[in-house]
Amino acid sequence: MSTALLCPCGSQLSYAECCKPFHDGKSAPSPESLMRSRFTAFVMHKIGYLLQTWHPTTRPSDLDLQGSPNWTTLQILDASETGNKGNVHFRAMYREMGRWGYLEENSDFVREENQWLYVSGTPRQGTFKPSRNDRCPCGSGRKYKACCLNRESNVLD
Repeated sequence: MSTALLCPCGSQLSYAECCKPFHDGKSAPSPESLMRSRFTAFVMHKIGYLLQTWHPTTRPSDLDLQGSPNWTTLQILDASETGNKGNVHFRAMYREMGRWGYLEENSDFVREENQWLYVSGTPRQGTFKPSRNDRCPCGSGRKYKACCLNRESNVLD
């Protein structure tokens, strides 16, 4: 399968098999699947979906994604649910102004009327400096030295 067809959430499934059904109106079955679909919505600038899946008590009145970073990969570090409450600890990698960064968050979710909703999270951001042998943060699955480091070196030459 072409990597261009893979879902941005990192599931290794195609977008059509993974997050698209949620973006088209199907309810996410777990906090983790909602988190993955929300990450993909950030990548694809699906503002309506992001607002729709945000709990009304914490939802912003408007969401502007202009100037947001280029989100590249999502790592789910932990996910749990107990009854109608859930938590997802994730790290999202991005590229902005030629530098790699990350947003790590413990997100809280609640299920109401059989639909999971994002409530809030405790984010932490930082700069990421991949080493040559790390997996490339662009999501290709290749080593950084054989992927973006090589491209960045060619740009600088």
